[in-house]
Amino acid sequence: MDSIYDLIIVGGGPAGLSAAIYAGRSERQTLLLEKGSYGGRINDTYEIRNYPGTIVDSGQHLMERFREHAASHPTVELKRTTVTGIRKEGDLFVVETKRRGDFKAHSVVLDLGTRPRELGIKGEQEFTGHGVAYCATCDAEFFKGKEIYVLGAGDQAIEESDYLTGFASKVTIIVLHEKGHLDCNEVAAEHAYKNPKIDFVWSSTVQEIKGGDHVESLVLKNVDTGEIREVKADGLFFFVGMVPQTEMVRDMVECDHSGYIKVNEKMETNVPGLYAVGDCTQTFLRQVITSAADGAVAAVASERYVKELNQIQDILSPDSGNVAFLFYNPYSNEEIQAVGELEKKLAGDWKIYRQDITRQNLLYQNLKVEKTVSAAFYRNGVLEEVKAAENC
Repeated sequence: MDSIYDLIIVGGGPAGLSAAIYAGRSERQTLLLEKGSYGGRINDTYEIRNYPGTIVDSGQHLMERFREHAASHPTVELKRTTVTGIRKEGDLFVVETKRRGDFKAHSVVLDLGTRPRELGIKGEQEFTGHGVAYCATCDAEFFKGKEIYVLGAGDQAIEESDYLTGFASKVTIIVLHEKGHLDCNEVAAEHAYKNPKIDFVWSSTVQEIKGGDHVESLVLKNVDTGEIREVKADGLFFFVGMVPQTEMVRDMVECDHSGYIKVNEKMETNVPGLYAVGDCTQTFLRQVITSAADGAVAAVASERYVKELNQIQDILSPDSGNVAFLFYNPYSNEEIQAVGELEKKLAGDWKIYRQDITRQNLLYQNLKVEKTVSAAFYRNGVLEEVKAAENC
């Protein structure tokens, strides 16, 4: 833990790898930590047709290209390990890992991803890996010639059901809504309706999963009539949404009620120097292209954060004397005039540093300054007070 990185990226999904590419391009000392496969869940996508410049590719191959690009930069290290915790010590972050010890960095990007939602249905946990599955690409081959069921009605459920028909003899989709009501896009729905190997059970849900060593039957309940019936089944795939893997940082960063991390347009969390990207954030669209964009934004924003932090630390040395930071908005003519007048007033007694809060807002945020124009006064690196201009 001797060296201090400019940036540590926790998670090697599309967003984390994109952040590594941008950080490497800027020759920043960067460490990317990933516990599993680089690329994350997109590796389970057998066909990608909407990533610009890629007419068709597998998720696994596209992510391998991302990884190779990131690794091509000499200042970027990729390590396989499980991150167990993150804490802040002063202006530095300490990233704790399971087997490789701790690493320090000036900034951190979180690309924590999501995992399939579990419903807690009776038998679900017992038969996971024995007929209950959550990934078609991973497990489809185990159901060749079998009759299986799929729970869900969104894009993932319908598209994965179509993929599963390449292996299973029959795929029955269990839909909570009334007949003809799917939550997926119209193209996927129409394709599924035309597939002779796909059938539907409407207005229903799974009440119980039964079997011996493997799934043998499902207990279905009609949500309209209350009718309960048992059907033979060789397997059940769950596609009922995802949950963010943010448990590790929920006491550290602000999240929404579902656990997704809240970020601003610069991918900043409420902790200065800590960024979150990709599927674990409260975002409108979870796709490779948006994740890659998140990573690029976070890498550039973290670089500017570290530069500003270093500048402030250099200014506020123990022998820096009297220093005043003046905060103002350059898009307000009144504030430009006011900060100029304040600078004249303080000149001679104070060494002045103007802070354009649209570009240099780190100190402004850390001090929780409530308004501009304001001034923060330091003597030999120690904060004395923060005042509004009219009180200076």
